[in-house]
Amino acid sequence: MKKKRVLILGAAGRDFHNFNTYFRGNEEYEVVGFTATQIPQIDDRRYPPSLSGELYPEGIPIYSEDNLEKLIKENKIDECILAYSDLPHNTVMNLGSRVTAAGADYRILGPENTMIKSSKPVISICAVRTGCGKSQTTRYVSDILKAQGLKTVAIRHPMPYGDLAKQAVQRFANYSDLDKHDCTIEEREEYEAHIDMGNVVYAGVDYGAILKEAEKEADVILWDGGNNDWGFYKADIEIVIAAHKAGSYAKVTK
Repeated sequence: MKKKRVLILGAAGRDFHNFNTYFRGNEEYEVVGFTATQIPQIDDRRYPPSLSGELYPEGIPIYSEDNLEKLIKENKIDECILAYSDLPHNTVMNLGSRVTAAGADYRILGPENTMIKSSKPVISICAVRTGCGKSQTTRYVSDILKAQGLKTVAIRHPMPYGDLAKQAVQRFANYSDLDKHDCTIEEREEYEAHIDMGNVVYAGVDYGAILKEAEKEADVILWDGGNNDWGFYKADIEIVIAAHKAGSYAKVTK
């Protein structure tokens, strides 16, 4: 059987999660590469062999999205997977037009193909766009649960800007952990508020492995979402925050 040749369009977050949950070990596909945008200095790297699995012993290259049409044609790509969020609807469709004009199919993987089931209760906090107050809501929910004697662990939407292999599973319980993992200012802004209220936070690249570690110490898992993405885990309670903003936004993936 001929494998479908795939290019995953991403921004160092949802793209890696989609690969880990759907494509890693999937003999029907060959992931030729990832494209990168939004986040500086993440192209010209490789998704490492320690994360890509036995089908990709040399890892997977990461290219700039600027070269999308060239990549599709030169690599004979059959299918492009849109796997990042916080995009206006016209950008989503413009990307689709570029992909199909270059000769490939255009696809978005849905929750059933990418969500992981936890052995612990999961409360997911997501939003219709970035900046709605997801993290503040996550901390508020954590306070409510802790007042009932439950141990909460937050798992944060990924921001893997450094060494992907080293960042596969990250645990933050105090400020020294932020230094240990060479966190950026953006990451510190997200993690410090949790640490200050005594919460443990997990993040990284491999969210299956992250979940297994978090389950060891949590009564309830809190998914602290990012942008307008849906969660990485199947939720028992889903909280979606809506706030009005001019313009039309599509709930797509990162």
